[in-house]
Amino acid sequence: MDFTFTEEQQAALEAARAVFSGVVPDGVPSPALTPGAVADDFDRALWRKLADADLLSLPIAPEHGGAGLGPIALCLVLRESAKVLARVPLLETSAAAHTLQTYAPAELRADVLPRIATGDLVVTVAVGGRTGHDPAELAVTARPDGTDWILDGTQTTAPWAQTADRILLPAHTPDGRPVLALVPRTHAGLALDDQISTSGERYAEVRLDSVRIADRAMLTDPNAWETLRNVMTTGTCALALGLGEQVLAMTSDYTGKREQFGHPVATFQAVAVQAADRFIDLRAMEATLWQAAWRLSTGASGALPPAGDVAVAKIWASDGVRRVVQTAQHLHGGFGADTDYPLHRYHAWAKQLELSLGPAAAHEEMLGDLLAAHVRG
Repeated sequence: MDFTFTEEQQAALEAARAVFSGVVPDGVPSPALTPGAVADDFDRALWRKLADADLLSLPIAPEHGGAGLGPIALCLVLRESAKVLARVPLLETSAAAHTLQTYAPAELRADVLPRIATGDLVVTVAVGGRTGHDPAELAVTARPDGTDWILDGTQTTAPWAQTADRILLPAHTPDGRPVLALVPRTHAGLALDDQISTSGERYAEVRLDSVRIADRAMLTDPNAWETLRNVMTTGTCALALGLGEQVLAMTSDYTGKREQFGHPVATFQAVAVQAADRFIDLRAMEATLWQAAWRLSTGASGALPPAGDVAVAKIWASDGVRRVVQTAQHLHGGFGADTDYPLHRYHAWAKQLELSLGPAAAHEEMLGDLLAAHVRG
């Protein structure tokens, strides 16, 4: 396959670099220094800049004011956002827009997609877990009731839920089919309980008590949930890659300047070998990320379904981002734990990404099941 990016994808990347160039990681609230949640809201000023640069409209079709680009362009932008720890619901809103663009009824698309493209409607996603084996992913029940649907249950760990306008919730029908519901945050019967993520950001437990939703707000195609989960997971891998690349650059800069015994510590074999191992991790994370994003963008057929490529990307991203940050803290010495230095913020965000992706062993098990099914088929 050809991983050369198109002119449109390159343009999105350059626009992202311009927007994020003004973000300083030192200014990102620190979970080590802030009791409770680090902030009540996301970075609204940065969100407006993303909208003005047309970076919120990437997955949206031109007829709704978007660029009509796919997961590859989104992952390019997400990678840049993670390098500066950008506090915006870019992944969640874009993944929701991509799924709505493909599976939502025409009336719902015309209502929400133009406002998402302009940054005037913020949508988050409450996926519960992203391992592919977590029963909490479909903890909410959805049953038809005339021309409406009734939602009941509790979904945990919804990012940005307290400040988003809509929440895209996965649920299951009485016969076990997965569906998605687009629910206003202030809808009657919906309540939010604060949770705090490892990175210090506000998450929410979403409780639904006989929430009545019109049929037009439901995505009932069985592929919608799988698409949303795959885009969310692949985007999380892009965040892990961008964060890891920035951390390795910080480590290279520090070890190149820090001298011991009259020589930069980067010239010591033990330091160089550890840094080289982490470089290899990042290149593997990058290759598997673009493989997964390419499958999602093109729908190309392969020996395994796209879930197989997503599983491989998750395996490398989950383990890789942890190894990169741990090595960085080790090679930084005392600076690795100094809260006056931004590395500790990257460590907290990396741990949150690792937890969001789930353990590599679970993805290896799922990959094994897919391979076994392929052999039997």
